[in-house]
Amino acid sequence: MDRRLAQLPTAKTGRRVAADASNGGWRDCAPARFSRRAIAAIVAREPPRGLGASAAALLLLASTCYGVVKGGHYGDIVAQVQDLCDSAANEAGFGISEVALAGNRELSREAVLALAGVTGRSSLLFLDAATMRARLLGNPWIADAAVLKLYPGRLRIGIVEREPFALWQKDGVVTLIAADGTVLERSVEPRFSTLPLLVGAGAERAGAGFLMLLKRYPAIAQNVEAAVLVAERRWTLHLKSGVEVLLPEDEPEQALRMLTDLDRSKQLLSRDIVAVDLRLADRVTVRLSDAAAAAREDALKAAEKNKKKSKGGEA
Repeated sequence: MDRRLAQLPTAKTGRRVAADASNGGWRDCAPARFSRRAIAAIVAREPPRGLGASAAALLLLASTCYGVVKGGHYGDIVAQVQDLCDSAANEAGFGISEVALAGNRELSREAVLALAGVTGRSSLLFLDAATMRARLLGNPWIADAAVLKLYPGRLRIGIVEREPFALWQKDGVVTLIAADGTVLERSVEPRFSTLPLLVGAGAERAGAGFLMLLKRYPAIAQNVEAAVLVAERRWTLHLKSGVEVLLPEDEPEQALRMLTDLDRSKQLLSRDIVAVDLRLADRVTVRLSDAAAAAREDALKAAEKNKKKSKGGEA
């Protein structure tokens, strides 16, 4: 019975099969008909008038922009546009009529305004305070800056300058640095020649803390000609007398305290020596000068000779 039912197609099934056969095996549904009509409409549509001219203009604009950037003329064009904008703003009453500057000591007023990009043609309307502040902070002398615009024509600029702290020598070149290690000047003016001298890689960053420690021992500090950072680990002091003081990597303050006590009680640094080694916590090693070493050797020989004579006389 099931087989007979399976062999009897219904009228609806027969119509569906006939419809599928007439369409080449594809089902003629509503979405398919809509897609074919949409594609046909797009193909048959004519392009809008002026499309070719617009495409050519865009291509020309792109080529021009590429040439400007590639040829390095971008900055010149931006400057010209800025001048045009400033001229229009000045005509409208937004020119800079007053510039108040505070905080500059080493930098002149003219230098600060040049860094900020303020000229006689600048307008307050098109002045970007954030960009101006960034330009000011690009100078090593300026640690902080504030820019305030007061319409219609007043400009306030406040800066905080870094102070000259020490001289830093590296690879034979001496520069002027601030306490945070920032190089202020590549050449040193005579008025800064009395500042402490730090030598070696990393000394510009570690120098502030060490010099603060050294100031606690003025008897030593006033005789220091240079402080050398060795392998970025420990300090060696070069005294004005020519004596070298080798400090330990750990606990340099304890070594400075010991050196101060020895100099006070035994005038150690006034003797004919060339070096004091304090790198070991349990001992102090002193190296004599050549002349002092020779004199000491002669004295030892003479003492030994006298000792032998005294023994011979007793015999």
